[in-house]
Amino acid sequence: MKLELENIVKKYGDKVALGGVSLTLGQGVYGLLGPNGAGKSTMMNVITGNLRPDSGTVKYDGENIRELGWKYRGILGYAPQQQGLYDSFSGRRFLAYMATLKDIPRSRQKSEIDRVLKYVNLTEAAKKPIGAYSGGMKQRILIAQAILGEPKLVVLDEPTAGLDPKERVRVREKIKEISADKIILVSTHVVSDIQSIADEIILLKSGEIADRGTVSELCRKYSSEDMERVYMKLFGEDGENDKANPV
Repeated sequence: MKLELENIVKKYGDKVALGGVSLTLGQGVYGLLGPNGAGKSTMMNVITGNLRPDSGTVKYDGENIRELGWKYRGILGYAPQQQGLYDSFSGRRFLAYMATLKDIPRSRQKSEIDRVLKYVNLTEAAKKPIGAYSGGMKQRILIAQAILGEPKLVVLDEPTAGLDPKERVRVREKIKEISADKIILVSTHVVSDIQSIADEIILLKSGEIADRGTVSELCRKYSSEDMERVYMKLFGEDGENDKANPV
């Protein structure tokens, strides 16, 4: 199980969003941190296949994801930060729709939907319309659809956004729990949410990888007690603004 980014370049006009990023990820949880404009969202959209890079290649187990096509969709689970949901659908109907898109056999759909609803603590709200959900509940239903079908690669963009402290702890513990046979990439502005569960942290700045390593390695390298201090040393005021005004 291996995800490879090979010299990924993406520009928007004159702005370089990703300037030749190369990265290899194996099984485990990876935290993606960086200030606004660092290229985090662009990287995640390139990995999920929603955005084509100007140059470079993304490979899963040695195969170009463009050539894998629909097969890659069966490997991938993605929870975007934007909550573009079907408000008239109940939570269960939305998950059934997503299960169909993922080609999960009908015979497995009910048990699989029950599993992910329990995972995100939405079993009792499953019959309610999504339009009546709170922001945190919408975030949880997005996480639920991302893990339908037990994908091997899970990409989560701000997975704890809108959750109360108790649910944030529960979700991050579950992320770690399901990582035994998966590659999980988590982009977040809440450093404390990822430092306790990440096998490795990737620090992105101005479209390039500023550094990467385990929490202990980075803390030792930057003579810091925790990742919050590492983050501030690397990103300074830009990092502080990023956490105050997440995108």
